[in-house]
Amino acid sequence: MKRTLVLLAALIPLPLAAQSQLTTPAEKTAAQSIEAEDLRAHIGFLASDLLEGRGPGTRGDALAQHYIATQFQLLGLKPAGPNGGYLQPFELVGMTGHPETLTFSNATERMELRFHDDFIASSGVQAAEAVLQDSELVFVGYGIQAPEYQWDDFKGMDLRGKTLLILNNDPEDDPKLFGGKARLRYGRWDYKYEQAAKVGAAGAILLHTTPSAGYAWQVVQTSWSGEQVELPASEDTPRLQMKAWTTDEATRRVLRLSEADLDTLRTAARSRDFRPVPLGVKVSTRFANRVRRRSTANVLGLLPGSDPRLSREVVIYTAHHDHLGMKDDAKPGEDAIYNGAVDNASGVAAMLEAAEAFTVLPKAPPRSILFAAVAAEEQGLLGSQYLAEHLPFPAGRVAANVNIDGLNIHGRTRDVTVIGLGKSSLDGPLTALARAQGRTIKADQLPDRGFFYRSDQYNFARLGIPAAYFSSGMDFIGRPPGWGKERREKWEALHYHQPSDELGPDWDFSGAVEDVRLFFLLGSHVARTREPPRWNKGDEFEAPRLQALEALRSEGAK
Repeated sequence: MKRTLVLLAALIPLPLAAQSQLTTPAEKTAAQSIEAEDLRAHIGFLASDLLEGRGPGTRGDALAQHYIATQFQLLGLKPAGPNGGYLQPFELVGMTGHPETLTFSNATERMELRFHDDFIASSGVQAAEAVLQDSELVFVGYGIQAPEYQWDDFKGMDLRGKTLLILNNDPEDDPKLFGGKARLRYGRWDYKYEQAAKVGAAGAILLHTTPSAGYAWQVVQTSWSGEQVELPASEDTPRLQMKAWTTDEATRRVLRLSEADLDTLRTAARSRDFRPVPLGVKVSTRFANRVRRRSTANVLGLLPGSDPRLSREVVIYTAHHDHLGMKDDAKPGEDAIYNGAVDNASGVAAMLEAAEAFTVLPKAPPRSILFAAVAAEEQGLLGSQYLAEHLPFPAGRVAANVNIDGLNIHGRTRDVTVIGLGKSSLDGPLTALARAQGRTIKADQLPDRGFFYRSDQYNFARLGIPAAYFSSGMDFIGRPPGWGKERREKWEALHYHQPSDELGPDWDFSGAVEDVRLFFLLGSHVARTREPPRWNKGDEFEAPRLQALEALRSEGAK
């Protein structure tokens, strides 16, 4: 029936300027094929207990991959993985182990922090043991080196072998620096650990507060207490012995061993003139790791484009298929499965529905479409990182990435929240498409969370690929002002990264359907519009885009 409706729509004559239209009649009809019950059915399987939380490298992970590959095959998508298959396998290194205590001492006193309550720590080395022995503790402010802002928190100090105490987030008092209240990549935990390793530090401790992290301490406890997973480390990549978080209260107790005051340190760190502060405190810990290697896979399906020239270019849809697996320390009778229904079975369901809408079009778009269900996002965007490093196409031929991470389950909204609004020319068609739905575009309504750098589109943006990442807004139809924000905060407090993220009978898919139709129509517009998207002038990702395009020109000149 879906294909019949689209074929009927295709009989409507199109003007010669169809490529510049916002949508075609066939696209509008195809968008109507995206339905709530189809979304519910996909989520019902992917978030079922059978898949045991889809932890990377587990049986549930393999079942999710097989399900998605089967759906791609049913839709007639071409295998886009290596060796003629749908899977793009890659290896993960998992490390399980943590110290029970983290010890701090000065010349006369010694104190210990307790794991889980006061600190969370994981190994920075892919080895059986991680050790800090009397490593000097140094406060390095935000731990940022940003030449474009004339900012360097390290000031050339020799930090080899030290343990760095680092503020989360980035300076936000000045709107002309680091985006003001909006968090940039410099505020991300992974950036801070990477910078600490680059300057030769032995350990790094991030100071957690809910406002600076954008999530509560329980999220750190859940995400960092179990097995920590990475891509295999290269021999020439600098590594920390320990990556840790501490609570604000625990950090204040540590600083009682020093002459420093935390509030004074925070204030000093907001200035370009800040210099690292040795705290006169030694840090020690030792813990054994259980190291294991296992495989996971991205799932790749390709819809070849219909234009002989433009089909060499591609629009990539992404949605991560993994979640957190199962609790290691669940008590008898306790729900031990992190089902990950919203995060991100719903995103995979959305991508599958968008893929089906493309396949029922009477003719494929001029550009090709790659649908990528990526793995190990919860472990640090690892699947999208691997895909970005092993793209089937040159980065300069990727017109755009459309990433889907979590659907709205609370009903229709009057608005659409665009994460990264103002960064690229994708804003134009996205705004117009939303307006056609009777909705308005709003910038990230929680800019302090740094969402653009926390999901898979970031790894493609780093290659210079224009990326779209959006979600429903917070202005819910039929609800009082503030209801959407309250609902979101309640869901995050109770269900985000918790076993209770499960498909419920009370889910309202009406808003999700509108959002998935918007995902489809945006990608379809990009796939048939001759001029590809671009980053806005001066954007942080403009330079790598220009480099990728220049690499294409150089290759063509050979």
